Amino acid sequence: MTETSAQTESGVVQPKPQALPRRTGPSSIVVSTRQKGNPILTNIKNMPWEYGDILADYQIGQTACALFLSLKYHRLHPEYIYGRIKGLQGKYNLRIILTLVDIDNHEASLKELSKTSVINNVTVILCWSAAEGARYLELFKSSENASSASIRQHQSDLYADRMVDFVTTPRAINKTDAVSLVSQFGTIRTAVNARHEDVATIAGWGEKKVQQWCQSVQEPFRVVRAGKRGIDLERLNLVSTQPISRQPTLSRDLCGLRPRVLREVVRTFHLMPAILSLSQTSAQADKRDI
Repeated sequence: MTETSAQTESGVVQPKPQALPRRTGPSSIVVSTRQKGNPILTNIKNMPWEYGDILADYQIGQTACALFLSLKYHRLHPEYIYGRIKGLQGKYNLRIILTLVDIDNHEASLKELSKTSVINNVTVILCWSAAEGARYLELFKSSENASSASIRQHQSDLYADRMVDFVTTPRAINKTDAVSLVSQFGTIRTAVNARHEDVATIAGWGEKKVQQWCQSVQEPFRVVRAGKRGIDLERLNLVSTQPISRQPTLSRDLCGLRPRVLREVVRTFHLMPAILSLSQTSAQADKRDI
């Protein structure tokens, strides 16, 4: 009896080995063949990399890629980067333009790239040398599977540590000053309600520290609304004798306003019919009194 027949009679069939597809590996940076000769490749020393057929210049994750751009080349061929962004075809969630700043007058070029990044949903990363650019690629690749806890600020649960963090919010106050403050007044509540003269008696506290502490604890937590400060409606050309249908549009008259002021103006604009009606009623009453 052969081995095959014995396995068939017992009902046990050994699985056949199958060839697994070749994987790039989570720790490997995939580099396009377009980047042959780029000095960045010689500076990638802390992470393995290999050439591959990809749309981007560097694939630093399953959903992250990077395009390399030299500002000197961009000045000669400004249309190049737009074609490369279009060629990505939206296949990556994180799309980076690794920009090498190799020209002196780079303000205009960087301003143009900033507008392009907003419109095309890409992130511009600047580097001033090939070694710096390689380090960025290594950091992005090494953080591919990292959780948000690695960059999240650690907050202690101890009361003493949280107290020190609260007191050292003003830049001029350090940890030693925080201990001196609590030792002087006993509690945070007493320190917050202390007068300027009392805070000035703390050892090591100069006038600058005293002013910053008093200003920080005395200023309101809520921002004063624009309505309380008052809005010059005549300056905004929102109140006029024209009918409502001929009033100026918001898009022309409210350009350049701060968002908080803009919200108050929009609310006032919606109440414009009632405001005009009230003003006309008051004017008629004044005429009757005369």
